[in-house]
Amino acid sequence: MNKPAETILHTQNLGKSYGMLHAVDDVSLSVESGTIHAVIGPNGAGKTTLFQCLTGGVRPTSGRVYFTGKNVTGMPAHNRVSIGMGRSFQLTSLFQELSAQENLRIAAQGRDGMRALAFWHGVERHQHHIDLANEILTRLGLESRAHLAAGELSHGQQRILEVGMALAAQPRMLFLDEPTSGMGVDDIPVMTKLIAELGRDHTILLIEHNMSIVMSISNKITVMHQGGILVEGSPEEVRADERVRSAYLGEAT
Repeated sequence: MNKPAETILHTQNLGKSYGMLHAVDDVSLSVESGTIHAVIGPNGAGKTTLFQCLTGGVRPTSGRVYFTGKNVTGMPAHNRVSIGMGRSFQLTSLFQELSAQENLRIAAQGRDGMRALAFWHGVERHQHHIDLANEILTRLGLESRAHLAAGELSHGQQRILEVGMALAAQPRMLFLDEPTSGMGVDDIPVMTKLIAELGRDHTILLIEHNMSIVMSISNKITVMHQGGILVEGSPEEVRADERVRSAYLGEAT
């Protein structure tokens, strides 16, 4: 008998309004542990605002967000990192003048919060952060770029390093916001492969505009429209839905 899937993240009637505009409208979302869950939709559908509500960048107007059963609705973004929520950003947020290794070391150190300032843990923890940074660089395929300034990396490599920054917090769940944004055609397969591999040992919530990526690596897809959920299901179920095929995939119904 199969063990029931564990829900690691869920929302109850989540809403975010800006005056009369309901950017997120009564969204109840469940993400199962160990899956890659994609959120898609056209510009203005509400997916980015939903992402911000989930990760603490924006406080919802109504409803609740739960992570591992804990109500985190009002929790600041930096505190969510310490409970296992790691995120990347749609716009790069790297320290451009620091090396790739240093970027990852700082991200790993941030996971410790105020403990990182405790001098009696200094040498041991510092080495731990460096070791973790090097381990992630190898996993990302960037070990040969470890000592290059982030600003000297290609755009595709910077996007990959951004995912590494989220990994450095050793999260239980990764939140990836448009990870292939601005990437060239040669870099996209590298990122796609990386996300698929990370999905083997992390739960991932993915916002992505590239439908071929979403369909190829996702276990479940939520389609948003005008702030709400239009369709939800497996890639096969979403692709077969006439509303999605005509409005989002550009296929005739």
